[in-house]
This record gives sequence, structure tokens and C-alpha cells, in this order.
Amino acid sequence: MSPLIPARRDRWLALALLLVVLGLLWLLLVSPLFGQPLQQVNAELTQLQTRDARLRSLLGQKNLVEQRLAALAARGGGSGFLVEPTAELATAGLIQQLEQVVSETSPGSRGCALVNRTPLGDEAQSGRYRRVTVQVRLRCGNAETLAVLHALQSARPYLFIDSLSITAQRYFAVPGSGQPQEGGLDVNFNLYGYLRPGPGGAHGR
Repeated sequence: MSPLIPARRDRWLALALLLVVLGLLWLLLVSPLFGQPLQQVNAELTQLQTRDARLRSLLGQKNLVEQRLAALAARGGGSGFLVEPTAELATAGLIQQLEQVVSETSPGSRGCALVNRTPLGDEAQSGRYRRVTVQVRLRCGNAETLAVLHALQSARPYLFIDSLSITAQRYFAVPGSGQPQEGGLDVNFNLYGYLRPGPGGAHGR
């Protein structure tokens, strides 16, 4: 056998071993250092492209949204502020709306009774918007309580509820009935809305 053949075979074997070593080095060193960061960059670019497409779609609807807002304003439904010009009138209107909701939810106050509605004093308020608040106490059944709260928070102009406290009662008195009703709730909360700001942000008086 010619001595050139083993030498040539050794060269090919050395070349193959070199390629294997280079491949291992790529997998162990180069790919973690450069491959993964590139994949992360590609993923971030994809997310940015998706976000950009979504924003462009929203911007394309700008005119439609403005037209709908203008239509709501023309029908008088575009304002979430109380319609009364002063805090005193707004408080009276708030109480009247509360009484109406309770009356519609429970005619004759047989399932829900309005125990107390107390206007809260003019708190020290800063900022452009002035809040008008009524402290409320109800004694209602479970279903009536949910109905009253839902009706108030679905009202227009916008009304808000905070400091909500609900205590379960084994029984509660039903007006006009000698027998108490089981499963009542003692409900306390603050009901409030906002006056429309006057010129230059002045509060209504």
C-alpha cells in the first residue's frame, strides 16, 4: 500500500475532527452568545410590529369615535356631570333619584327600605371637580340590594358608590307586615356625583 494513502486518510480524519470541534464550539459558545439574543430581538420586533398594527387600526377609527361622541353630546348623553348648577340643588336631586330607585326596585318598601339619607358637609376639595355626596343606609333583601346598587351605578349622569358596608341580618322588618322577612341586609354607603365645572374651573355654589 502506498504511504500516501494513510497520510491522506489522516488528513481527512483530522479535517473531520476539526469540523466536529468547530461545531461543538458553535453550539456551546457562539450560539448562546449570539443566537439567543438574536431570537429575542426578533421576538421583540414581532411584538412591536403587532402593536404598531393595532395602534394604526385604532387611529383609523378616530373619526368614527369622534362622530359617535358628537352624536351622544347632541342627544344630551355625552356628559357625566350632575345637571344641577349648585351643590344644594345637586344634593336634593341625588336624594330624589335615590328614593326613586328604591321605590321602583321595591314598590311599597316591602323588600327594601330607605332608612337614612344624609347629605355630607362640603368637604375641603381641591382640583377642578367638586363632589356632592349623600350618606345612605338601606335595609333590603339580597336581590333588592343588588338591584338598587346596579341601578345607581348604571345611572346617567354618572353616580358612584364608595365606603360600602354590608351586614347580614337574620331578619329585617318589612313595612306593613307583622312578620319580619328573613335574610335581610343592612347596607351603608356613600353615593356621590360631580358638578359640572364652571368657567375657569370654578365650583358651583
